[in-house]
Amino acid sequence: MVDNTAQYTVLARRFRPQTFDEVVGQQHVGQALRNAIKAGRVAHAYLFTGARGVGKTSTARILAKALNCPNAVDGLPCNECEICRGISTGGDVDVLEIDGASNRGIDDIRQLRANVSVRSMRSQYKVYIIDEVHMLTKEAFNALLKTLEEPPPNVKFVFCTTEPNKVPDTILSRCQRFDFGTIATGSIAERLRQIASAEQIEVDDDAVELVARRGAGSMRDSQSLFDQLLAFGGEHITTEDVHQLLGTAPDERLVEAVGAIISGNRKNALTLVEDALQQGVQLGAFSDQLLHYFRDLLIVAAEATGVPLVSVAERHREDLARQARTWGLETVTAAMQVLADTKARMQRVNHGRALLDLAIVRLSLLENLQSISQAVAQVGGLQTARPAASPASGSSGARALREAVTGQPSAPAQAAKKNDSAPPDIAPPAEEDTPQPVQKIAFTAENADQVWAQVLSRAPEKAVLQYKNASRVAIFEPNVLEITFPASYLFSKNYCERPESTQRLREAVEEICGQEANIRLKLESAPANEAAPEEPGDSPRSAEPVRRRRSSVEQDPYVQQALAVFGGSVLEVHEVTSWTAQDAEEQG
Repeated sequence: MVDNTAQYTVLARRFRPQTFDEVVGQQHVGQALRNAIKAGRVAHAYLFTGARGVGKTSTARILAKALNCPNAVDGLPCNECEICRGISTGGDVDVLEIDGASNRGIDDIRQLRANVSVRSMRSQYKVYIIDEVHMLTKEAFNALLKTLEEPPPNVKFVFCTTEPNKVPDTILSRCQRFDFGTIATGSIAERLRQIASAEQIEVDDDAVELVARRGAGSMRDSQSLFDQLLAFGGEHITTEDVHQLLGTAPDERLVEAVGAIISGNRKNALTLVEDALQQGVQLGAFSDQLLHYFRDLLIVAAEATGVPLVSVAERHREDLARQARTWGLETVTAAMQVLADTKARMQRVNHGRALLDLAIVRLSLLENLQSISQAVAQVGGLQTARPAASPASGSSGARALREAVTGQPSAPAQAAKKNDSAPPDIAPPAEEDTPQPVQKIAFTAENADQVWAQVLSRAPEKAVLQYKNASRVAIFEPNVLEITFPASYLFSKNYCERPESTQRLREAVEEICGQEANIRLKLESAPANEAAPEEPGDSPRSAEPVRRRRSSVEQDPYVQQALAVFGGSVLEVHEVTSWTAQDAEEQG
């Protein structure tokens, strides 16, 4: 059996950075250290933090070379003298690299303290590089404190860690800290191309990009995977080689599978998954790809154009944008949550395939969940005050809800259907055949109801569901349209305050009235917790909803139909408004 671990380290060691400029993605750290060396302001202790494989230990070695190289110029080592070569290979007697994970006890630190006072053998400085310093015990940190605060003038400490939150504050306060960020995918890809060129191996650009994305910001991880790929693929490496090595699916298959899920084609989606697994794709890797794909959909749906994709190549961004527009941000968010929960459960069971198939079917049904939410919002639309919405829109909403629940057309719809099927010699009224020209409506307070009714007829369906929750609409001349929402409808107000919503509202008013309008949205003040006692003879107050007994509505045919369609049970009954669905139908 071939020792792959040895193969991984070869490439990373051969192409390890030897100068500050060669540390990819950490130019800010290199510039600061060079300036400190040139100015003679080198600190006695440094703390390098960041994810794995981003250049912390390599930078510590370069710093040691820059301090001890006899031929250094402007903070840059020559990398040719005996001292530079010894530090690069880890064999220099004056630069000691200590693994904090295996030398974490107080006895190890006591030995370090005893050796600190010993002068360096041949270099100007003795440099201690402690990797994964957060692994030291509390007692070891305490033993290190005094030495770290007042070390000999020829001793420097460099601590490297991936978890700085585990380093005591007493240590942090005695160090100069530098944070190493994750490396951009493009920078990793460029470095891998240089390595491929040096190795005289032809690698497709898509394959290089795929390996760089897989590295997730770690140069060492990317180089280790690239080293394995060079040994696996021969003299010409393609994306198929990368997918075969990683057990992942091609980008095109991912786009096709998610497209089938969004369109509700469950048969095609499950078939694509089966074909991928039969062709060598690993179940865990494929579930990871799906989760990252929906993360990319989330990024695209949020219009974060500057954030790179991690699941597929950038050339597929338009495909993702089209899918995100089809579903919308809310559905994409729900889909990502389903996949995240599925991925967490798959790690604890041995029937991961069944969980993945279940997740795919659930994702294909998310559009149905959106339809249910729209029906619930239509129920809330019945609470709209009469002047704030036109009678036609209110009655049509009530009829649409009744048809959705009962599955049967309402009386007005049946009448319309009967008119459509009437004999040709019976002509409908002339005013319904002849379209009337659209006339501008004066933007005045008296025309507020008429203007608002026309606005609702032109607004998108989702916006109408929120606008209907308004309790009052008023026009303040010369150019202010004020929309007031009840205190409990903060979500509707926030939805309508979005820039795209207010812009569409202004455009609709300009089309209806021929002038621009400023949109003002406000909330009603919350009602008092305790209402004043009613005097005898006063009419019943409507500020508080009337609670009714469950038995009073359990036999209602519409309630029974709703329970049959949506499931559930009746918990509480509140009379939300005096304007009922029956009133809306009578107005229609």
